[in-house]
Amino acid sequence: MAINFTNKTDSGLDITYRVDLDTDGGDGSTTAMDENSISISGGFGKIVLGHDDDAADAYNIDESDLIAEDAAPAVASMTIGTSSSISSDDANKIAYHLPAMGGLTAGISHTDRNAAGGSDTTSYGAQYTMDAAGASITLGYAFIADENATQDIDSENMGVKIVSGDISMIISQGGYEADDEDRDNAGASISYKMPNGMTVGAYTFKSEDDLDSGEEYSRSGVEVQYTIASGLTAVINVDDYTYKEGSSDGTGSLHIDDSGTQSKLTIKAAF
Repeated sequence: MAINFTNKTDSGLDITYRVDLDTDGGDGSTTAMDENSISISGGFGKIVLGHDDDAADAYNIDESDLIAEDAAPAVASMTIGTSSSISSDDANKIAYHLPAMGGLTAGISHTDRNAAGGSDTTSYGAQYTMDAAGASITLGYAFIADENATQDIDSENMGVKIVSGDISMIISQGGYEADDEDRDNAGASISYKMPNGMTVGAYTFKSEDDLDSGEEYSRSGVEVQYTIASGLTAVINVDDYTYKEGSSDGTGSLHIDDSGTQSKLTIKAAF
């Protein structure tokens, strides 16, 4: 649950205080603070202070962006990507986003975790949107670097989004490097808004870890969104996935660790 308080000062600055509460208690947890930040916007751009996403998260483009309720079924023990998205966190940070310059937007953020031996995080990203042959094309790049005692942890994302009328398409690629991890992620998705108010979408994704020989994860899915009434939407998802453990278990053998199909019905209300 997100709550936003917004006010405009006499000098024309937009000030927003945002509180995001994690209210999902299905795992036995109680309601907890997820994000808590203040932003100041003006002709100079936007400054964000507090517990919020890394700046790069605003410029990330991945296959899930066209899917309203992406489930990403997975195996609990696997160490591989489930999306071409970057890995962002909500640690206390400072972020700055440049004012839009034509079709270009960009931002940078920094998290200073502590003075001695802390894993500071720096992230940045950019998007550029242009029109071509009646379609809107957006190119995006996002990068996050976490300092680490053994090996720095880097997350990267590149994507292109094309919107032509009621049809949208995304092609994305991502990477993740850490101690004993070198993952290559790739995904694609498409959605179509039908005249009857229904939106249908489909996606596919695959991840491979070059350091865990043979470890692979792939998934694909379809989604239907239907507006029942004003402010009330039903979403149906069917996801299929396959995971091959490879040598990540230390045996060097390649076998199918798990595969299956997951279905989900979600009712969303906005008021």
